[in-house]
Amino acid sequence: MPLFFPSIFAIALTLFSSTATLAAEEEKILRLNVSPQGYPPFTIVHADGTFSGIIWDILALAAERKGYKLEGLEIPRKRVDDFILSGHIDATPRAIEWTSKPERFTFTEPLVEVQEVFFKRRGSQFEYTGPESLAGKSIVTHLGYKYPTLEPMLASGRAERFDVQNERDMLRYLVEGKYHDLAIAVREVGLWHIKREGWHDQLDYAPQPLSSVEYRLMFNKDNEAFVAWFNDELADIKRSGELEVILDRYR
Repeated sequence: MPLFFPSIFAIALTLFSSTATLAAEEEKILRLNVSPQGYPPFTIVHADGTFSGIIWDILALAAERKGYKLEGLEIPRKRVDDFILSGHIDATPRAIEWTSKPERFTFTEPLVEVQEVFFKRRGSQFEYTGPESLAGKSIVTHLGYKYPTLEPMLASGRAERFDVQNERDMLRYLVEGKYHDLAIAVREVGLWHIKREGWHDQLDYAPQPLSSVEYRLMFNKDNEAFVAWFNDELADIKRSGELEVILDRYR
């Protein structure tokens, strides 16, 4: 009898430990900032509380292979860096060029290239050939964003900026008003809103970009091992053609 009890206890303890370990593995969560109201088509917040988008789909595909559950959090832009540094969130989509003191963070390899372009009314003859081509123009810009290339033109008053909270409303000012000539937005973001709002007959864009950067995921430096693994997985996703499948969903 004394031999039987320890055996049962040992078995129960082993089963409990295995169950606890499995539960811990099942609870692995990767927290991604998707931004308030999202940043479509890169991160999209749906009315039912689910998420999608180019960045979301890429990370979800990779995370699933490592046994992580991807969780979306809508963090205001001004708080994101502090939340990454404190560990309250794990990652956010970001270009190195858009980051203050980027050396504080670790970045993945590029997921996609993004370009800021000038949207205009269809039929407009405007072509961007450099800052001087904006002389006399009123430009709808994103509130809080900086445009270093254009700063001399804006500071001198040779071009005018009009700040708006989000890209959809920026484009709406071009559609509904006649007081502004152009709007600056990431090409894919602008095209997403044009498609959703049915503005194809009203809006177009100048192909020459104002800027071009590589969109990555930004992590706390404590996650460098995960970032190294993700970079390998991202390379596989690109080689396999899975990235193109994801991009096609949002074109």
